[in-house]
Amino acid sequence: MAGVLNLVSVGPGFADLIVPRAEAALKNSDVIVAYELYLRWIEPWLTGKEIHTPPLTQERERALLAIEKARSGAKVALISSGDIGIYAMAALAFDEMREDDDYEINVIPGITSANACASLLGSPLSHDFATLSLSDLLCPWDWIEQRGRHIAQADLACVLYNVQSAGRSQGVYRILNIMLESKSPKTLCGVVRNAYRPDQSVSIHLLEDLPSLQFDMLTTIVIGNRFTQRKRGFIFTPRGYNAWETPQEESFKQDLPQHAFWIFSGTSDGNALANHLALQGYPVVISTATEYGGDVAVQHCPGVSVWAGQQGVEARKQALQQYQARGLIDATHPYASLMSEQLMSLSQSLGIPYLRYERASTYSADSAQLCNSSQQAAEQAIALGKRIFLSTGSKDLATFLKAPDAEQCEWFVRVTPEPEFIQRAIDLGVPRSHICAMQGLFSQAFNEALWRDWAIDCVVSKDSGDAGGYQAKVAATQVLAIPLLVIERPKLNYPVMLSTFDDVLQHAQTWQ
Repeated sequence: MAGVLNLVSVGPGFADLIVPRAEAALKNSDVIVAYELYLRWIEPWLTGKEIHTPPLTQERERALLAIEKARSGAKVALISSGDIGIYAMAALAFDEMREDDDYEINVIPGITSANACASLLGSPLSHDFATLSLSDLLCPWDWIEQRGRHIAQADLACVLYNVQSAGRSQGVYRILNIMLESKSPKTLCGVVRNAYRPDQSVSIHLLEDLPSLQFDMLTTIVIGNRFTQRKRGFIFTPRGYNAWETPQEESFKQDLPQHAFWIFSGTSDGNALANHLALQGYPVVISTATEYGGDVAVQHCPGVSVWAGQQGVEARKQALQQYQARGLIDATHPYASLMSEQLMSLSQSLGIPYLRYERASTYSADSAQLCNSSQQAAEQAIALGKRIFLSTGSKDLATFLKAPDAEQCEWFVRVTPEPEFIQRAIDLGVPRSHICAMQGLFSQAFNEALWRDWAIDCVVSKDSGDAGGYQAKVAATQVLAIPLLVIERPKLNYPVMLSTFDDVLQHAQTWQ
């Protein structure tokens, strides 16, 4: 008698999410072949079955075992979570079959990780989307990067599987940076861990926030596209896009000068540098990452053209080419290392001169404790204080608020008064009463009054220099006798780095 091979999908793991056809296949099978974890999900249908559980890394052995049992005439169920035909066991089973095998084959579909995670987030996959596995066990890593780049360039919504493991800790960050090259940093995303299982967690983030988070093999990342929206705590992607053109494309219709110095900034000293060059008669374009930064630049930089808003690498490339930029001056914040890396890469690919302007450091060892990363600063802050004030901006909030034992502390934050930055803090669990949303600079007296009223017992800052109000923070913490932790500036291999306006002007005058 011919055997039966049932390729059974059991979805996320809850019995009520296992489809009736899968339940029937389990009941009618004599032999169960599965990873041991899956047995808990199908326990009601295991009585009297012959059960085999090769370990997690022996997927092909599991497939071969199930096939051999079916060849011997048994009714076999080979089990997979999610959908067995998507990044799962079905392909291995078909790969090991022979053309002359005569056992019956039944493929029973299930709820995929993409489906399950999307349902918890809302409806982010309502239009075209892609899935990408980050496991390079069966696929070369350069292929994964190439596919990720095409997904980003097409601005497809996507789901990242097999996100991170002990042996693959950095790949996900490489893919996220590739996404940021072409997709808007403000793209709405979801991070889901253990969907529809115990210890489930669901959170919504901006794409630019994801590189600061930690993941594991139980995590799935869902990345939206330029049309993905947020409503009532969910995200969704409309089915109809109407006009594909967005404000990013509209920016190319601006009347920007040709052969100008392009200053990428958004800081007060970057604006001052733009004014300095413009007063010498040079055409200048200043690019800011936010509309708010653009408004500030318009107010403080008369005679300077402003290109404002979040732009991807491809948009910057097109703009620099279209307006035949004379040179590229990177005056971004000292901690905007990702942006600096992208600008250096653009300079090389386009053959446009690049220089880095960076405000001088004012850190001294007798004024604060230096930490080599946000992660180390989080650990030290939690060890030193219970009411911790973060003056580190919005991008690193997740590093602090998701750190081990962070829930034992009360967190107070100061962010730029952009709605998205305030929302980011709220989403991470910061009470509204603990958010100071104001534009600096802040005086020593202001810092003292705020930290005294909030009973702050530890302050975390960055080495932001005089332009960032660093000395006012130092003086305030010394008066209040509370520790100040300072995150060290990232170290990049800049081809040219200058710290005075006159040096920048002298160097830029050599550009043809």
